[in-house]
Amino acid sequence: MSAYDEAEVGEILRRRGWRAAFTVTERVNAWAVLVSSVERGYRDDIYEYTNDLYCRNWLHEAWLLLPDHVVQLWTPRIQTLDDRFRAATIADDGLALDQFHRVPHYDMWWWRRHPRVFVGSLGRSLRSAGAVGTDPKSPDACRAGGL
Repeated sequence: MSAYDEAEVGEILRRRGWRAAFTVTERVNAWAVLVSSVERGYRDDIYEYTNDLYCRNWLHEAWLLLPDHVVQLWTPRIQTLDDRFRAATIADDGLALDQFHRVPHYDMWWWRRHPRVFVGSLGRSLRSAGAVGTDPKSPDACRAGGL
């Protein structure tokens, strides 16, 4: 498959159902905001959280279409964010999130993890789904990047 420029990829993905013709910068920034929020203790609800995860889906889909030089430019930043997300979350094969939202294809690994630190509405929802997390005031949460 031939690679498209960034603007073309944003438009192709918009035509495939994304709400806007996003740029790589916009989606990487959205992923960075979500990762930081998860590290601090995500304070919104389960539905906003699952919606926020889609910024990483967009990057996953775009990578198949973007030219190599764009992928090479952004991969280190995304890898760093991915590593931080893994450190701030617990792998559960998507069991908790699947109670609220259909978990996408297996290679979208970020859907198979939930925040390590439980706070607010999201924490209550995840607990109700049987997920195990950490109280944000515990010493373990502080070491894991909690409050």
